[in-house]
Amino acid sequence: MKSQPKLKLLTYAFLALFIGLSCKNEPKAATESTAVTDNQNLQEQGQAFVEDDVSTPNVLDIAIGSEDHSTLVAAVQAANLENVLVNAGPLMVFAPTNAAFDALPEGTVEDLLKPENKDALANILKHHVTPGNYSKDFLKKFKKLGQANDQNTTIEVKGDDVFVGGAKIIASVPASNGIVHVVDKVILPPAE
Repeated sequence: MKSQPKLKLLTYAFLALFIGLSCKNEPKAATESTAVTDNQNLQEQGQAFVEDDVSTPNVLDIAIGSEDHSTLVAAVQAANLENVLVNAGPLMVFAPTNAAFDALPEGTVEDLLKPENKDALANILKHHVTPGNYSKDFLKKFKKLGQANDQNTTIEVKGDDVFVGGAKIIASVPASNGIVHVVDKVILPPAE
């Protein structure tokens, strides 16, 4: 009978040890650096911020990877449209080069990049996007395209050249979610 109290004592000791070890696995308190990281993650959420080095690039990846489109990328970021350009699509993006943005009147780009002009910038950028995945040759069959900003833009064909809203398509790059047509001008929406 004396072994029964020893068994109880051993059981209690085992339970106390188990409970003690369980309590030591409490989560650590957040540090200032994790709070900063969490805040950055809140700002950079969505498909646009998923890193993927093996898939075919989407239209945003193509623009980011092009030295000739750094102004376009800065504008897309200022307008918070990154997630729009990584949607499943298909999307056709008419991507003005840096030279196209440089051809705008002096100060225009800088003014559009200001936070208070975010809506106007988004409207202009959305005028460069349309649903679909059409080659330059297929676009020759169109007279107009409906853009993502709910306005239309014209298509003109001059010989082998295709102009969208007055901007000439100078190259085309297929993307996982559509196609990027590089253009030589910024396509401005019609005045309302």
